[in-house]
Amino acid sequence: MLANDASIGDDPLANPLGSDLGSPRGQGRKPGRGELIVVADDDRVTRTMLERVLTANGYRVETVADGQAAVVRAAGGDVDLLLLDHVMPRMSGLEACRLIKAGAGDNFLPVVLITIKTDTASRVEGLRIGADDYVCKPFDEGELLARIEAMLRIKHLHDHVARARAKLERLSVHDELTGLYNYRYLNTRLAEEFKRAERYEEPLACLVLDVDQLAVVNESAGHGVGDEALRWVASTLRRSLREVDVVARFGGDEFLVILPNTHFAGSVTAAERIWRDVGYRPVAGHKLTVSLGVALFPSRDVRSKDALLRGADEALRRAKLDGGNRVCVFQQQGYLYTPVGSDAGVTSTGDRGGGGAGPRFGGSHGSE
Repeated sequence: MLANDASIGDDPLANPLGSDLGSPRGQGRKPGRGELIVVADDDRVTRTMLERVLTANGYRVETVADGQAAVVRAAGGDVDLLLLDHVMPRMSGLEACRLIKAGAGDNFLPVVLITIKTDTASRVEGLRIGADDYVCKPFDEGELLARIEAMLRIKHLHDHVARARAKLERLSVHDELTGLYNYRYLNTRLAEEFKRAERYEEPLACLVLDVDQLAVVNESAGHGVGDEALRWVASTLRRSLREVDVVARFGGDEFLVILPNTHFAGSVTAAERIWRDVGYRPVAGHKLTVSLGVALFPSRDVRSKDALLRGADEALRRAKLDGGNRVCVFQQQGYLYTPVGSDAGVTSTGDRGGGGAGPRFGGSHGSE
């Protein structure tokens, strides 16, 4: 706590905190919670006094000697409030305030202007430029702290609302359980990818995945284990695919993957990798298996994004009907592909009873 130094006298420039400095209004109170306050003033005595008072009341303080330095520091982030002297060399507090507010964008960064001016016109000028509060020298410690507290309360509330809004925006396009994109985002993104594929005449693959026997896991081990299984599938999809691929939870125990610029062999390779990786680690003692349906554009019966989705869904339905734990490709030469070894069965989607030993599909995940 600073005492009122008689050697400083009554000059407001020499004693900017006024005769109430050290009064009981500032004693025993530490309103700060470590917030960072930047003090910009060309007067060293004022900077020193403000730093001492604010630090004693629980704030972190950085000091600069002009408005330009304040603008640079504010742009660096992590600043909670700025105290700017109205008149400074190189750049005034008014100009610094204008630039700081412009750079803050949607973030609320409180700026309090300090001046010896007491005329209404100066205060109005500062507030119109964007200052959030205005105090005049000499001022007492209690008033200074109260104004800072008020500004920081508003900032904390604004930050809380911003975080809540960001969370809502995230939840609007993400699945809360798995963190993957949800159906709403997927529908928009699939339309974009389909238009791109049409425009540039590029292939596009779509995979629909269903977790086999998830209902049995929920009934025997509980929904908590079922949720863990879904999260494991989600993390496996992230690891098994490229950054350009789009992964979403389609709903319930279904997931959907969009594979841009991916031909038939690449899509089967990706599906096989997912099929293998999901079963790599049991979840709570339960071995997971998945069924996957694959559809591709362009192909004979896939000429729209809706047809692409229907094709993948139909292929998944066929895979489930044939016992699950396999990959089925819609159209594209009519293959049903089960990646379970060198004697994998391949049958025509038009002839569920046909088959025999089928080929091992090669190729890389991507265009060919």
